[in-house]
Amino acid sequence: MNRLSREQLAARVARDIPEGAYVNLGIGLPTTVANFLPADKEIFLQSENGLLGMGPAPSADAEDPDLINAGKQPVTLLTGGCYFHHADSFAMMRGGHLDICVLGAFQVSAHGDLANWSTGAAGAIPAVGGAMDLAIGAKQVFVMMDLLTRQGESKLVAACTYPLTGLRCVSRVYTDVGVFDLGKDGARVREMVEGVSLEQLRELTGLPLQVVEGA
Repeated sequence: MNRLSREQLAARVARDIPEGAYVNLGIGLPTTVANFLPADKEIFLQSENGLLGMGPAPSADAEDPDLINAGKQPVTLLTGGCYFHHADSFAMMRGGHLDICVLGAFQVSAHGDLANWSTGAAGAIPAVGGAMDLAIGAKQVFVMMDLLTRQGESKLVAACTYPLTGLRCVSRVYTDVGVFDLGKDGARVREMVEGVSLEQLRELTGLPLQVVEGA
């Protein structure tokens, strides 16, 4: 089955971020979206450790150890970018000032429930971070992830079995095989990777998927 690479997936998410948007990119794979945002669009990237106006990742010889994102990765700051207190950053997140946040996930339910901080496994290290604040504070929550786990189980499920981060907060899921819109009517397929069929997606997820009308 055809699948998008990590870079292709990040580029696909970047396509749906409109000019003028204030966006938080979560730790891990979501941070790579910054590398694919077009330079001719003004998009404001926020990091929960107190940055606004981040650019793409720096080259290895231009890294500044004092300029990092919430995942401790080196970042760049665009002209007009700024630093501020951690508390102000969370006020931004909780106050509804972010248009979009992009998060990773262990599971997402067909109705938009998010589980991304623990698998509940014995000895697992909880890592909720600011995800709860982002999940309820951002106007739109996008998730990017592989559709299947390494064991071949779907991460897009009828109901989450892992501890929840937020209820009915995810509006769209970007995966290596397709893009799904979520809501009160369940999961719907907005886009499929070339060579992947609706029947294959239904089989992989176990969900009665329908295609978004007009997509």
